[in-house]
Amino acid sequence: MNMSSPVAYDLSPLASLLLIGALVALGPLLWVLLRQRQAGLPHRMRALTLVTLFLTVDLILFGAFTRLTDSGLGCPDWPGCYGNASPAGAHAEITAAQTAMPTGPVTHGKAWIEMIHRYLASGVGALILVTTAIAWWARRRGEPVQPWWPTVTLVWVCLQGAFGALTVTMKLFPAIVTLHLLGGMVLLALLAAQVASRPARQPLAPPPTAGLRTGLWLAYGLLWLQIALGGWVSTNYAVLACTEFPTCQASWWPAMNFSQGFELWRALGMTGAGEHIHFEALTAIHYVHRLMAYLVLAALALLAWRLARAGMRTHARWIGLLLLWQFVSGLSNVVLDWPLVAAVAHTGGAAGLVLVLTQALVWARRHSVPGVAAVGQRSPVTGGVAA
Repeated sequence: MNMSSPVAYDLSPLASLLLIGALVALGPLLWVLLRQRQAGLPHRMRALTLVTLFLTVDLILFGAFTRLTDSGLGCPDWPGCYGNASPAGAHAEITAAQTAMPTGPVTHGKAWIEMIHRYLASGVGALILVTTAIAWWARRRGEPVQPWWPTVTLVWVCLQGAFGALTVTMKLFPAIVTLHLLGGMVLLALLAAQVASRPARQPLAPPPTAGLRTGLWLAYGLLWLQIALGGWVSTNYAVLACTEFPTCQASWWPAMNFSQGFELWRALGMTGAGEHIHFEALTAIHYVHRLMAYLVLAALALLAWRLARAGMRTHARWIGLLLLWQFVSGLSNVVLDWPLVAAVAHTGGAAGLVLVLTQALVWARRHSVPGVAAVGQRSPVTGGVAA
C-alpha cells in the first residue's frame, strides 16, 4: 500500500472504532442513569434523547471545525486512519504524507481532528442505537413509549455515516459534503422533535391559527434552503469571493457565472467537464447565499413578531437572538477574512434556528389536533418548561 495514498475503504479497524464509540457513549448513559434513577422509563428516555441532542450539536460544530481547518482528508481512508483505529498507529504514514506536502491535507494535527470527529459521531450513533433498543423493549412491556421516532433516527444516522464515508473517499466532493452537512441538521431536527413531543404542564397561549402554522412551515422551508446554500458556499470555499458589505467587489451586481457555480455534480474546484472553475462562479455562489439571507432574515423576523403576538414569546425571543447572531457571525466572515470562530459560530446559529423552529412546529402540530388540550410552553433550546 502506498503510504500517502491508502485504499479508500479499510474495515480492519472497524471493531476498535465501534468500541471507542461505545466508550464515548458510556459516559452520557451513566450520567442519565444516575441522574434519573428515580424517574419513570419515559422520562429517562427523554433525558437520554436530550443528552444525545446536546452531543449532536457538538458533533455539528466539530464537523464545521473539521471542514474549516481543512481536516476532512486528515485521514484519507475510512473508517480508520491508514488502516488504524487512531493516528497514533499511522504515525509513519502520516509523517511521510506530511513530509511530501507540509501544507497538504494530511498532517498529524489534521488526522487527529478528523478522527476525533469520527469518534464523536460513533458515540452519537451508539446513543441512538441504545435509545431505539430501549424504546422497543419498553413497547413490548406495555410502556407508553413510541419506538418509531428513535427507529427513524437510527436509520438516518446510519445514512449520515455513509455520507461521512463518501465525504472522505470522494475527496470532499462539494455535493456530498453539502448533503453531509444537511444530514447532520436533519438528525438534529429528528432529535429535537422527540424532545419537544412530550407535553409540559403550564398553560400555553391559544392554539396557533392555520395562518401561523402555514407561516411556520414556509419559514422552515426557507431556513433549510438557506442552510443548503450556506453549505454550498462553505464546501466550495466561496466565502472570500466577496470581502465587503453590503456590496460585492464594489458592485451591487458583480460578474457572476451561475451555470458553473450551481453545477451540482462536479469535483471540488472543477467543472463537470474537468476545467478549473471560474472566480465568477464562486462569486455567484456567495452572492446568491447573501441575497437569500435578506429574504430569510425578513421572513423569520416577521415570524418572530407573529409568534410574539400569538403568545409564544419564548420562541420569538430565541428567533430574534439567533437572527442577530447569524447576521453578526455572517458579516464577520465577510469583512474579517473568514475567521474560524465566526465560521463555526455561523454554523451553530443555523443549528439553533433548526432547533427552535422544529420545536415550534411540533408544538403547532400537536395543538392543531382536535381535542388536544393546551399545555405548557417548552423552551425551544432544552425542551424544558418555559417560565
